[in-house]
Amino acid sequence: MNTLMIYGAVGYTGGMAAEHAASAGLNLVLAGREQNRARLEALAGRLGASVRIFLLDDPDAVVASLAGIFVLLNAAGPFANTAEPLMSAAIRAGVHYLDFSAELDTYREALALDGQARAAGVMLLPGSGGSVAMLGSLAGHAIARAKNARKISIALQVTGAMSRGSAISASQNIAPETLQLVDGERVTRSPEEVRDFDFGSGPQSSFPVTLPDLVTIHHAIGVPNIETFVHVTAGAFPTEDLKDLPNGPSVEEREASRYRAAVEVTDADGTIVRSVLDTVNGYTFTSLAAAEAARRVLAGEVQPGFQTPAGLFGNGFAETIADTRITDL
Repeated sequence: MNTLMIYGAVGYTGGMAAEHAASAGLNLVLAGREQNRARLEALAGRLGASVRIFLLDDPDAVVASLAGIFVLLNAAGPFANTAEPLMSAAIRAGVHYLDFSAELDTYREALALDGQARAAGVMLLPGSGGSVAMLGSLAGHAIARAKNARKISIALQVTGAMSRGSAISASQNIAPETLQLVDGERVTRSPEEVRDFDFGSGPQSSFPVTLPDLVTIHHAIGVPNIETFVHVTAGAFPTEDLKDLPNGPSVEEREASRYRAAVEVTDADGTIVRSVLDTVNGYTFTSLAAAEAARRVLAGEVQPGFQTPAGLFGNGFAETIADTRITDL
């Protein structure tokens, strides 16, 4: 029971996570659909892993396929199609669940399954890599500097090209409305309420978006008012047909495109605390963080129920990943 399964291991980010997990010496099973068998077997042969093939439309078969697994990392997006069936199966099988979803509904589903997971002694840790791990650590760091935080305004700067899988997920999961958290409740806001954030090189215009951090930061920290923004550099969103996109950016492209984030925490007296995060490319960070989270869960860092990376591992989690640093302004 010290085995990690990665479902969707031949995807762009899933494949990188598998490489990192193997490099860390984790006992690894690669899983996915029949149509990906040849690619899974080739990757497994190179990494010294085993392979399991199953679909997600038969709950009993999914549970049976998780036999002998301790941690499941779901790398198969769009997560709207995979998170709930795999979380439900993991609870039934007594397997801890991780993913790196950026889709709000994944976190709503995890919250809805929290009671069942706790009763089964199973942890649900969506967002173990990606923006949720980045922004959760940044928000937690800044909150620790505040006295009586009442509001968090947080923004992610997205640079470089998207992978084909991310572009497909984004196109299928565009939120029908832009949300923010006001007094603990998710309410709509105008997408036109653009504002500037300084990510370290001067103010940059950022637009409000519905990020899962509305759920995760509130769950981990409890601040009642949260708003989330994104600044997207030119060329980050593809304009061509998605099926014609490459699998993902090259190593050189990732190295040339670092991610940054900025947070403002407002105290009850109006005092504002600011911090910024600077890290490697988002895909590099996500795959490294997901593999590291899986390693730590395999080592016993577990709390049953719905958890967040910063809540589970501490506010310093992001800074343990590659060249990541948080600076106070």
